[in-house]
Amino acid sequence: MPKTIKQKTKKTAITKTPYYSCCIGDLAKGCRLCVKGQKTVIFITGHCASNCYFCPISDKKKNKDVVYINEWPTSGLKDCFKEIRLCSSKGVGITGGDPLARTERTCSYIKRLKQKFGKSFHIHLYTPLILVDEKKLDMLHKAGLDEIRFHPDLDSRLFWHRLKLAKKPKYKWDIGVEMPVIPNKEKQIINLINFIKDDIGFLNLNELEISDTNANKLVELGYTAKDSFSYAVKNSDALAKKILKYCESKIKSGEFNFSVHYCTTTLKDKIQLAERIKRRAKSIKKDYDVMDKEGLLTRGAIYLLDLAPGFGYAGMIEEINRYPRKKEKVILRLDKIKDSIKNRFDIPSKLIDVDHDKLRILIAPWILGQIYDKINLKVKSAIVKEYPTWDKLIIELEFL
Repeated sequence: MPKTIKQKTKKTAITKTPYYSCCIGDLAKGCRLCVKGQKTVIFITGHCASNCYFCPISDKKKNKDVVYINEWPTSGLKDCFKEIRLCSSKGVGITGGDPLARTERTCSYIKRLKQKFGKSFHIHLYTPLILVDEKKLDMLHKAGLDEIRFHPDLDSRLFWHRLKLAKKPKYKWDIGVEMPVIPNKEKQIINLINFIKDDIGFLNLNELEISDTNANKLVELGYTAKDSFSYAVKNSDALAKKILKYCESKIKSGEFNFSVHYCTTTLKDKIQLAERIKRRAKSIKKDYDVMDKEGLLTRGAIYLLDLAPGFGYAGMIEEINRYPRKKEKVILRLDKIKDSIKNRFDIPSKLIDVDHDKLRILIAPWILGQIYDKINLKVKSAIVKEYPTWDKLIIELEFL
């Protein structure tokens, strides 16, 4: 008897994912990599003509022509390549601001990334519609963009039609719409979905979140956090699930033919960021580090008295790092202290080192715990727990 080929059944019902989210159908490829921590984020510029009131971008990025690779402020592709390797990423997501405000820069990054990591290296990009035109889409497609995600303005239909430009047969990419679920905007969201239903392969609904940048505006408009432990906006979750139900009914009836993913703030924090951090931690962990299951690093730290954590600490480090001669003098001081401690207590070289970025000595915490009160130098000792990211953000610090 001939073998029967089992046809894959199209998923038309709302299902819970293992990532604190819900979906109908399959996640977009960019999302599938993202939830595994396999995407590096390239913030290509802070410039954007849309000026959305819910934009969560920090003041150090918003409306500034800066480039960040994850937490790393940089303008160099070499740094980008390094961060991708450290995070073992299989792709990048390009965001802003609006990447189309710097289309040539964006396309240059896409081309170089494809050249460096190969055609299978997945690149997706977020953009509002205000700067979209066929010339820019041609440039992005020619550069090698795999997936484009549009952010339409819910309150104005003025540019909605531009999304249709991306669907022309000459473009071989995945098309989606991604938007925050803003409470009290149910009608506008439904109108948008009905308008784009034939032009997209996926719809991503994001739980609206409060940030330092958008908090005042959101509060003015009556939006508040859903509880004291969350950045998520009250009623955004409820509306997202209502929109999911609407899409489910339309997909089951055959009127809609795209997948839908509701991405919660919990997914972004507990899954997306956490998984990327774990991958980076495994790459950068030194012999003197203790890594926990979340990827956080515990390490001993020895600080110069005039450069110890406290009021204005970050500013001091940033200031010294801007001036090579100042930095060189500080590192020379640290090298002498490190060598003195290493030789006096017979510490293996792999268990003590000078941190050229945070201008301190890093040492195995179990060793520092035994010797800190015997060092007898003008230093301050501490046990720190920090993220394995470029900025080495300290989560816990205990002076000894």
